[in-house]
Amino acid sequence: MNTTRIWRHFDIWLLAAVALLTIAGVAMIQSAIGGNEDLAQLVPRQAIYALIGLVVLILTAAIDYRIWSALSRVLYMVVLGFLGLILAAGVVGFGSARWFNIGIVNVQPSELSKILMILVLADYLSKHMLDIHQPKILIRSLVLVGVPAMLVFLQPDLSTAIVLGVIWVALVWAAGARPKHLLALAGIGAMAPLLAWPFLQNYQKARVITFLFPDPNAQFGETYNVIQALITIGSGGWFGKGYGSGTQVQLRFLKVRHTDFIFSAMSEEFGFVGALIFILIFIFVIYRCLRAASIARDLYGALICYGVAVLLAFQGFFNIGMNLKLLPVSGLPLP
Repeated sequence: MNTTRIWRHFDIWLLAAVALLTIAGVAMIQSAIGGNEDLAQLVPRQAIYALIGLVVLILTAAIDYRIWSALSRVLYMVVLGFLGLILAAGVVGFGSARWFNIGIVNVQPSELSKILMILVLADYLSKHMLDIHQPKILIRSLVLVGVPAMLVFLQPDLSTAIVLGVIWVALVWAAGARPKHLLALAGIGAMAPLLAWPFLQNYQKARVITFLFPDPNAQFGETYNVIQALITIGSGGWFGKGYGSGTQVQLRFLKVRHTDFIFSAMSEEFGFVGALIFILIFIFVIYRCLRAASIARDLYGALICYGVAVLLAFQGFFNIGMNLKLLPVSGLPLP
């Protein structure tokens, strides 16, 4: 095996940026839990996940990515199998059945489905690139992503279902779909919230309602959490209060500070400048993914890179927008 050829295009800058964000993320979780013994296991667990991710990264980088095209049908069956099984035997948490307990950790198949569906859609669209202008190809690709999206929605996990839809839109656009077809589908998509509303859980409806009609005097619930997030961000000022010294974080006024609102926690401890540096590094990661797409040897590789870039961008900026009260509260974590 020619190792020089394999690693010739390895993006060390992308790896360095991802490693930096990962280390910062684990450190922020350590600060955010603030001595909470019930959450103390999260830090070593996240460190282990990071190491596992590094091993997976190296192994997959050493493999020709086109092997995933040959395994596309298998990957799709894996997605449907896991998502179907989670509805029957998943661990319930926060009102949703989203996890498998395999002993030492809980595994969330819907997170895996995001990556696998990028591979599956990239394979389908690249194989039909000459027919992408035909409506039937778009409809088939929509069905392809629609089935797992529906299974995710039934957990219920509306946020991930939306992410899968965004990935589909981005990939069919990148594959060369006609604008008029995309506009028609966008019109249908605009009706989706109205059609889905009767099937939403009460807590999901509450998130939308409190976003549209917030109670400024709320003492609990989603509105209270967002108000505290804004106070936390403002508390950081320009340069922050220092690592582990954020009053809103350490005194636990900010809820779910180690997950949904970790951006607010980071902003309080490192200020506007620190938050801006984080965002710039995050944008750099997205840029390197888009750059990889532009130099990919074929459409399949390009679509994979586009899909990953869109996944990171949408999920990351949605979470930041949620912290800034620009978007409704959701379960989308900061990547």
